[in-house]
Amino acid sequence: MKHTFLLLAIAALFIISCSKSKEPDVPAPTGPVVPANGSISIMAYGAVADGKFDNTAIIQKAIFDCSLKSATLIFPKGTYYTKPLFLASNVTLNLEEGSIILGSPNKADYDKAFPNAGAIETSALIYGKDIQNVTIKGKGKIDGQGGSPSFQLGNGVDGRPKLMLFVRVKNINVEQVELTGSAFWTAHFLLCDGVKIKGIKLYAHSNWNNDGLDIDSRNVEISDCYIDADDDAICLKSDRDAVVENVTVTNCIVKTNCNGIKFGTASKNGFKNINISNCKISAGSVDKFRKWRNNSSLSWLGITKDITAVSGIALEAVDGGTIDGVNISNIEMVDVQSAIFIRLGDRMRSFSTNISSIKNVTISDIKATAESKLSSSITGVPGGIVDNVTIKNVQMTVQGGGTTADANANVPEVANGYPENRMFGVVLPAYGFYVRHAKNITFDNVITTRVRADARPEYKFDNVTNYVIK
Repeated sequence: MKHTFLLLAIAALFIISCSKSKEPDVPAPTGPVVPANGSISIMAYGAVADGKFDNTAIIQKAIFDCSLKSATLIFPKGTYYTKPLFLASNVTLNLEEGSIILGSPNKADYDKAFPNAGAIETSALIYGKDIQNVTIKGKGKIDGQGGSPSFQLGNGVDGRPKLMLFVRVKNINVEQVELTGSAFWTAHFLLCDGVKIKGIKLYAHSNWNNDGLDIDSRNVEISDCYIDADDDAICLKSDRDAVVENVTVTNCIVKTNCNGIKFGTASKNGFKNINISNCKISAGSVDKFRKWRNNSSLSWLGITKDITAVSGIALEAVDGGTIDGVNISNIEMVDVQSAIFIRLGDRMRSFSTNISSIKNVTISDIKATAESKLSSSITGVPGGIVDNVTIKNVQMTVQGGGTTADANANVPEVANGYPENRMFGVVLPAYGFYVRHAKNITFDNVITTRVRADARPEYKFDNVTNYVIK
């Protein structure tokens, strides 16, 4: 018995000794090691840059790995085909010159990835929600192949993906990259805080509703961008119960077949402290969808060019929201049907029982050439008065050609109509500015030159108190 216990004790000591000296099991690495705060190439993950291989899973894993290390994911020259990608916090995507992130041309891929997509929070090729500290930069390109037959659903039809959509993202930078081929709006920033967009090139003529930048955020800086879009080019939207505020836009070249710089149409809460300067606005480089001049129902506009923008500057508050504290200066525009369109309407009141309001707006140092009979306008509605607008140091060339009948036209209210410069159905009874339902309106050093004679006056005021022409 003693020998048995002794043997058991010796065996136990041997087992304990072996267990202490054995190295712990370490799982084999499942991917490349990402250096903290460093960078790594997507090629290290086995990406194939031939424009055909599906890199979705590879890129997605790399994004998550880089997120853990606050690292940069590099895309060298080549074409990386992918389905929708979901960004994470603390990630930088660096698209080197010659690199292309090429989105799937199949709508089904987006429907599968976004089963709960809505009309505003849609699907997207590049998507980020409730994250922070994200940068997309470099001289490469992101192409959504929005011209694919799978996405050609018609004007205003939901279900198409945006190229980029960011929701409640804090601190996001988009620099230099080229954005093209969206099937819907190109880049939408919804409820974000801290947005910087600098030096990008954006081309959006693949589909209907091809907006350029849609900004529904606060603390936003947009500078040195080239935007060529079929629909509204730089569009501030207020589609949630949150104010769009502290926005600066400067040194941008804007081309569009709709509106160059626009507030609205969505104006459910409002826009405050907006500064826009040093921009050039003109018609889009191509017109695949609008064909304004060839539209027989718009012949009354007297459009004089084949490709035109609708309005250069359009400020619209029609959904119960407020426009307050806007300064727009040093803008050059050509090819526009009308230069300035300011509209307070009463279409809906989503988050307020009060009618919309527009106040404290200054537009100065403008050079514009308009290509239709339709004048600029500042209009409210009964019970909704536009207040304290200054138009200063403006040189406008207009086409003229207004008749006596135009001068005596009855302008309907259309208080709940969709806001657009042609919404009233008449060319407006002034060749310079038509102003209605407003107060404290100042025109200071505004020079309007007519190409042709016009029977209308330069200004027409209707229910306007305290207006000044200097």
